[in-house]
Amino acid sequence: MAPTHDVIVLGAGAAGLFCAGLAGQRGKRVALLDHADAPGKKILISGGGRCNFTNLHTAPDRYLSENAHFARSALSRYTPADFLALVERYGIAWHEKTLGQLFCDGSAKQIVAMLLEECAAGRVDLRCGEPVGAVDHADGLFRVGFGAETVIAAALVIATGGPSIPKMGATGFAYDLARKFGLKVVQPRPALVPLTLAGEDILFRELSGVSADVVARAGKAAFREAALFTHRGLSGPAILQVSSYWRPGESVSIDFLPDQPQDWLLAAKRERPRAAMARVLGAALPERLAGRLSESVGIAGELGQTQDKVLRASEAKLRRWVFTPSGSEGFAKAEVTAGGISTAGLSSRTMEAKTLPGLYAIGEAVDVTGWLGGYNFQWAWSSAHAAAGALAEGPQGAA
Repeated sequence: MAPTHDVIVLGAGAAGLFCAGLAGQRGKRVALLDHADAPGKKILISGGGRCNFTNLHTAPDRYLSENAHFARSALSRYTPADFLALVERYGIAWHEKTLGQLFCDGSAKQIVAMLLEECAAGRVDLRCGEPVGAVDHADGLFRVGFGAETVIAAALVIATGGPSIPKMGATGFAYDLARKFGLKVVQPRPALVPLTLAGEDILFRELSGVSADVVARAGKAAFREAALFTHRGLSGPAILQVSSYWRPGESVSIDFLPDQPQDWLLAAKRERPRAAMARVLGAALPERLAGRLSESVGIAGELGQTQDKVLRASEAKLRRWVFTPSGSEGFAKAEVTAGGISTAGLSSRTMEAKTLPGLYAIGEAVDVTGWLGGYNFQWAWSSAHAAAGALAEGPQGAA
C-alpha cells in the first residue's frame, strides 16, 4: 500500500499539535491522530485554565533526566522568547507571575486555538475520537490503524505523553510503542505530585487548608515556595517541586523559618520574655500552624522560662522539620510523568530514534521532566520544534 501521508503524529497534546503544525507548514503531509474526542485537553486545564505556557528562566538544569544534558540542544534552538513571539503574533494577552511564569490573561483555550490555527496553516489532517489500533513498521513505512482506516507514512512521531491525569485519557501507550520498536524506557513515576503522610505526621491533617512560605528539600533539591497542608498530606508549589526528586522511603525536610535570622528565638526571648512560643511563631507563620508547631516542639510556657538550649534545639527542628512521606497521590494527581522513553536511544538534535530512522519521540513521553511553572510546556514546544525541523529536512515520504 502506498503512503497516505509523509508524517504521522500520535497525540494531539501540546507537543503533537505544535510539531504537526510546524511540519505541515514546511511542506509535509501530516496526519495528527488522537483517541480523545478533542485536541489539547490537558492544555485546557493547565494553569488553572489560563495555561502557564512557558517560563522565562528556562535552562537545562531545571529538567530531570537520566541524561542531564539531553534537553540542552532543543531548548537552545527554540526558546521561551520564540514561543512568546508566536503568542504575541496571535494577539494573545499574557502576564508574568512569580518566578518567570507566563500565563494567558484570558483562557488556555486561546493557546489551543492558536495551535489549531497553526495546524490549519500546515493543512494538517487532524483526526480525533477513534482508537489507535496496530502500529507496525515494514519496508521503510509506518502503518497505524485508526478507527476503520490505516494511515501510512515514512515518519512516525510519538507525542502521546505519559500516564499522568488518566481521567483526561492519559495512558502509557508511548512506552509500549517505544519498547516495540526497540527503545528503552526509564521507569515512569508521578512527578509534580502531592505527597501523603501517615503515622505521627498525620497529626498535621488538622491543618488542612493552611499554607506557608517555606523551603522544602528532597535529596539535593531545595525550593522556596508555598507548602500546603491537605487532608492527605502535603501539597503546594514547594512540595510539588521536591516530589519530582523524592523517592519512596526517603525523607523530605521543611524550613518553616526561611526569613528569620539565626538564633531568632533567643532574640525573641530577650525582647519578649513573657511571650508564648505560639505567639512568637505566629509573627512568621499562620496562626494554626504556629500553634501546632509550638505544641510539637513541646514549649508551652513563656519564652523567658525556657532554657536557651531548648530554644536552640526547637529552632533547629523548625528549620529542618523532617517528614517521611508514606507515598504520593500517584498519577491521578501528578501534573506530569517523570521517566519515560530513554534519551539514550534518541538524537538530542532531532529527537529521532538512533536505531530506527523515521521514528521520533517528543514532549512528556520522553525522559525529560521540567520544574513546575511552565517548564514542561517549553519542553513540549522545543522538542516538537526539533523534530519538525528534522522532518522538514528529511525525504518526502509520499509522491
